[in-house]
Amino acid sequence: MSDGPVATIIREKLNAALSPQRLEIEDDSGRHAGHHHEGGMDAKPGGESHFNLVVVSAAFEGQSRLERQRTVNGVLKQELSGPIHALSIRALTPVEDSHSA
Repeated sequence: MSDGPVATIIREKLNAALSPQRLEIEDDSGRHAGHHHEGGMDAKPGGESHFNLVVVSAAFEGQSRLERQRTVNGVLKQELSGPIHALSIRALTPVEDSHSA
């Protein structure tokens, strides 16, 4: 399955900013169809509004969990002000990722 336009932007921006060793992007919008959120808009299946991310990058070394979330949110700031309504982020260092395998 190929990425939609929003997922493609997420992939490009995170690759450019964080050079991740692993990047997983899951469009979870279909599970949220019919949910109302700010502005009265509904998420629609395939609407690319809800995403789950796994980002493994050495850029997270020495950062707290909150700092990692802020780093990813900062990279995707424009998208979070537009098409993305919800973003679940699992941000790991390569060492942490090797321990969770």
